[in-house]
Amino acid sequence: MWITHWLESNTDTFMIIGKIAIVIISAFTINFVVRFLVHNYFKRESPRINVDPTTYSFVKNAFTFLIVIITTISVIYMIPPFKQIAMTLFAGAGILAAIVGFASQAAFSNIINGIFLVIFKPFRIGDLIEIGNKQEYIGRVEDITLRHTIIKNFENKRIIVPNTVISNEIIVNRSIVDEKVIRYLDIQISYTADIDKAVSLIQEECENHPMFIDSRTPEAIAANEDLVEVRVMRLAEYGIQLRAYVCGENSPESFVLVTDLYKIIKKRFDKEGIEIPLPYMNVILKNPPTK
Repeated sequence: MWITHWLESNTDTFMIIGKIAIVIISAFTINFVVRFLVHNYFKRESPRINVDPTTYSFVKNAFTFLIVIITTISVIYMIPPFKQIAMTLFAGAGILAAIVGFASQAAFSNIINGIFLVIFKPFRIGDLIEIGNKQEYIGRVEDITLRHTIIKNFENKRIIVPNTVISNEIIVNRSIVDEKVIRYLDIQISYTADIDKAVSLIQEECENHPMFIDSRTPEAIAANEDLVEVRVMRLAEYGIQLRAYVCGENSPESFVLVTDLYKIIKKRFDKEGIEIPLPYMNVILKNPPTK
């Protein structure tokens, strides 16, 4: 019958499809097993070998990349037309190398820079970093892959940054040693206000805030320096610029600390009669009109 004849004439095709399916299924299985074993090994041995999550995450991604490359090459060589094309291309290896090298320059650059990030560890998974002094590039590192680094910012968005870009930028790591953050609290008071009273009120409200922590060094404590340092920064156009230095446990808490203090200090100044100046202009008439 025609069905039998069709099956007999396409036996080789079915065998190729079966082999490809076996290779792909095997690749997925091997990838799953390898990632599982790597994860369990690092989880079990991390206290002994003192390794951080960045390393095993990168190793898992590297194994996946290697398995995908091997599987792709194997599938190509199983399909006769593709195999012939591949053999023809390899015959002109010089031209192929030039084309592949040019096309994959950025990809390999990202891979190499990803390896450098894991080796030299300017940041780790879980660190709070800022890339290139850009406010939109601030967040916690979620993953480091062969090509890019994933950062979760404070808006719960994921920022995907190529490893080459990170390697060429200045990185501010707020978690590498100590997560405590000192922020500036800038407040203006009018020229008629009592500076000493204003400084005292600012210090009092800062010290009373539950998120405020003491950032003084042992030497500063021994010298009995103020818990909250407040300085007169300049005599501005409309008032006296004061700056307090307040410290929070980490970047998110220090942000909340500063925003809370602006509200609290404004209410306290209103209550105590400390004026926060508004912009105004004095107009001097040199030749006033005569009546």
